[in-house]
Formats: sequence, structure tokens, C-alpha cells
Amino acid sequence: MTTNDILAAESLKDMPSPQPRPVGESHSAADERRWNALCARDAAHDGKFVFAVSTTGVYCRPSCAARRPLRKNVQFFLTHEQAEQAGYRACLRCRPKSASGNAESDSLKAICRFIEQHLDEPVTLARLGKEFHQSPFHLQRRFKAALGITPREYADSCRLRSLKRNLQAGDSVTRAMYDAGYGSSSRLYEKTASQLGMTPDKYRRGAIAAAIRYTCADSPLGRMLIAATERGVCAIQFARSDGELLEGLRREFPFATRKSDEGGLQSWAGALLRHMKGKHLDSSLPLDIRATAFQRRVWTYLQSIPFGTTRSYSQVAKGIGRPTAVRAVARACATNPVAVAIPCHRVVREDGSMGGYRWGIERKKALLEMEQPS
Repeated sequence: MTTNDILAAESLKDMPSPQPRPVGESHSAADERRWNALCARDAAHDGKFVFAVSTTGVYCRPSCAARRPLRKNVQFFLTHEQAEQAGYRACLRCRPKSASGNAESDSLKAICRFIEQHLDEPVTLARLGKEFHQSPFHLQRRFKAALGITPREYADSCRLRSLKRNLQAGDSVTRAMYDAGYGSSSRLYEKTASQLGMTPDKYRRGAIAAAIRYTCADSPLGRMLIAATERGVCAIQFARSDGELLEGLRREFPFATRKSDEGGLQSWAGALLRHMKGKHLDSSLPLDIRATAFQRRVWTYLQSIPFGTTRSYSQVAKGIGRPTAVRAVARACATNPVAVAIPCHRVVREDGSMGGYRWGIERKKALLEMEQPS
């Protein structure tokens, strides 16, 4: 269980409680230790608890430089979420929410930074374990529990992101390859062909010569376009007219060879239309989409949201193990290239309002209404 899981479980308790204490130690003794840390403004305890002052309605981290409150007015909480649930607001001076002060989180961030700085080297689990004084097995287990991927997968995603950025900037494949940390061209093509959906050279030229078939059809949301490569569906879009749809496809794949294919894509179009009318989407519908490791985690989670239900952006962030990445989740939803197949329309704001939608709020409302039982 990760630190976030532990803190989330604690936050569900009816009454704020101190940290678990050794056998025989009273709650007051635990609070006394926290009071001593508060008085000493001990930054080592930042992230372990916050204290709230009843006379000001504010909560702070232990190291806050504000004037020391009276003991009788102080209440301790394990997390800032607990303090806010009790009606307190964050101190504007020490900003207890701006940094975790959490040793577990800081350690994982340090591992990520180390991997990013050594992408051109073979960073093995043994090396990471030695660098961070942990057993390789324990380090990998903690890393995957927190991020959802292994250190090796994280390194691969960083290399791919760097490669795409370099290719989009116009660098040659060779230069982009070495700058991204790939040691050889064979390794480059082995690792990236499936992730890019095409060779690096084709990606660099904007998917030039890549064949994309498409068809347009009427749908409950207006005209719908489905486009596919030889690997699967790469785009599902909505617009008022076929002209708008084709322009959107051209912007998405500016140098690809685009060809109308009414018959070949008809079965997939039918599956999507039936899905919008209440039928579950055929899980065999193949998708060919480019994604960062984070986007892939978000989109995979979206596909697990049951038909007819919704989740908030914060619930999705927590669901993928990144509770603070709410804005990044919203961006991943906004860049979803295959509407309906990846149901980003099922993500709404915390208060139940619609939030944004790439194809328009009215279409999002219509999709959600169609998914409700009649």
C-alpha cells in the first residue's frame, strides 16, 4: 500500500486521529510530541501532520514561522484534507499544500529525476537500488505501486517523449535518436515502432506516405468521422459537416495519404452507433493511438468507467494513483483522439457540472443522456 493509500484511508475516519502510536502510548503523548515539533518549528515533521488553530481557522505545517499559538487552541491532523474537512483553510504563509514534505513522495521523485538524467545509460534496478540504498525488489514494488509502471517503462516513456519532441522540431532521425538516449538504430526501431504507430522517419515527416482510410456517417451527435491505419482506429471525430471533419483529419495527420473507404470501415461505424444507443462497445475494436505513459494510464482508466456512470477529474486522478494530477487528467481527456471509444465524456467536474469536451458541451450532455436507462 502506498503512502497516498494510507492517507486516503485515514481521511475517511469520522473524527481526526493522530498517527498510529506504539503500544502503550496514549493519544495525548503522541500529540505532545507533535506539539514539541511545532514549538521547535521542526521541518523534519512537515508532511507527517498539520496543526490547526481554532481561533484563526487556519492550518499550518509544523515548521510555519507564524507566531506560536496557545496549546489549548491547537488541533492536529494527519493530512491537509482532514483539516479542510474540519473547516480549516490553508495558511498563506507556510502554504502546507504546496510541498508534500513526504519522504516517500520525495524519494520517488528523486528516482524519477535520476532516471531522466541518465536516459543514455542502462539504469538497472541494481544500480537504482545501490544509488537509493534500497533492495531492487523493494524499489521496483514501491515505484510501480505509486506510478503504475516500472522504472524501465518510465525510462522508455521519457525517451519516447524526447524523441517525438526532437523529431517534431525537425531533427534528423539519427540526431533525435541519440539525443533521446537510444543507443542504436535497431534499439530505436524495436522500441518505438509500436508506440509511434509508424517508423520514426514517417513520424518526423508528419506521417507522410502513411495510409489512413476514413468514412463519414450520420450519428445522434451530428456527422461522425472514423479514420483508421492498418493497425486500427486512429481518429473518431464529430462536426456539423463532412468538410469540417476532413479538415480536422488533415490537421491531425497533415502529410498522410487519406482515402475514403465507405465499405471497409462500415462495421466499426455501426459498432460505435450501436454503442451510442445503449449497446456495450465491442472490446475487439482495435485502436491505433499515440500516447505518453500518463495519457495511456488515463485513457485505460476511462475505458473502465461503467456505461451510464461518471467520474470526477479528481476521482480519475486518484484512480490512476496520481491524486494531485487533476489538471493533467483534464488535458489527457481533452487530447483523446477517439471520442466514444475512449469515453472521456464520462468525466465531469466535482460538483457534477459538465466541464470541457473537445467536441462541444452539448454533445457531451447528449452522450450522457443517451447512456441513462430509459
